[in-house]
Amino acid sequence: MTDPAPITEAIGRVRDPELHSSLDRLGAVRSVTVDGTTASVEVGVVVADTPLRSKLYDDVKAAASVDGIDDVSVTLYDMDAADRRRAVDAIRGSVAASKARIITVASGKGGVGKSSVTTNLAVALAEAGHAVGVVDADVWGYSIPRMLGTSGVPRVLEDALLPPQAHGVRAVSMDYFVDENQAVIWRGPMLHKALEQFLNDVLWGEPDFLLVDLPPGTGDVSISLSQFLPNAQSIIVTTPQPTAQRVAKRAALMADKVNQEVLGVVENMSWFTGDDGKRYPIFGQGGGAALAAEIEVPLLGQVPLIPAMGRAADDGTPAVVALPDSEATAAFRSIAAVVVERRPRVRTHPELVIN
Repeated sequence: MTDPAPITEAIGRVRDPELHSSLDRLGAVRSVTVDGTTASVEVGVVVADTPLRSKLYDDVKAAASVDGIDDVSVTLYDMDAADRRRAVDAIRGSVAASKARIITVASGKGGVGKSSVTTNLAVALAEAGHAVGVVDADVWGYSIPRMLGTSGVPRVLEDALLPPQAHGVRAVSMDYFVDENQAVIWRGPMLHKALEQFLNDVLWGEPDFLLVDLPPGTGDVSISLSQFLPNAQSIIVTTPQPTAQRVAKRAALMADKVNQEVLGVVENMSWFTGDDGKRYPIFGQGGGAALAAEIEVPLLGQVPLIPAMGRAADDGTPAVVALPDSEATAAFRSIAAVVVERRPRVRTHPELVIN
């Protein structure tokens, strides 16, 4: 074999594990040479101190091992300032204009487990091989970093933010920028600007899914995000209680008001399975199905109440990771599969007018 083109193309499709963008898009493939059955490859590293350098090495080596190649030599080098700037410019931009499927996770009231659903759905999607990001837009009750188990704060690369990641999911949250003992007391314009930066100044790479954990209700944050993300779908989270169902309906009406497609309903805390193997509907029954029927969307799934799930979240380990064989994890994996299958409808988006 003498033609390096098949190897160059294969390597170009490899995603930088830190930036989640293809090496071709990053301009990171410096050279590929072939001598008989041996290939020599040079690839640039955008983030010099990345802890994922060895993964990049392995991924490039695997991609270069095409038919006819028995041995691959991979050299990784740190990009200089000019190349790094070009790489960042190539992937920076509004996530709303990307090919990512954007899904907001909403609820009418707090305490229904919306953030838990967001976290575990994100991990289940990542577990299925998708590139996933999460925007923690619950700017007053942020909890995604704790539940997801991310550590540290976003790093600055050029003048953009590199989001922390855990369990294959990247996340950005107000939690990274506010002291633990400080309250967020912001009104509309400041919230609007912060959310805009979360979407436009974060290097999300090329995500397949971007989940947005909304605050409860239908306030400023939800309105701003509907303007930023006109193509988003929405998942409504409720519990089996009729009261929670009625309040959750308002979140669905909000999505319809801003012309966002409601993907479906997730019923959380649906039952508790006792040691006797019986299911006990502690918070009642039927709320999720009733809401789905009322707003004419599918019931995506029911998630049981498992005490160990809350303890795992407090320790920074999502249930999908900590309890892989549990009923809850089975539910999240099933919901993730349905979400993947239910592609967005083709819709028009008239100018949003909030009265």
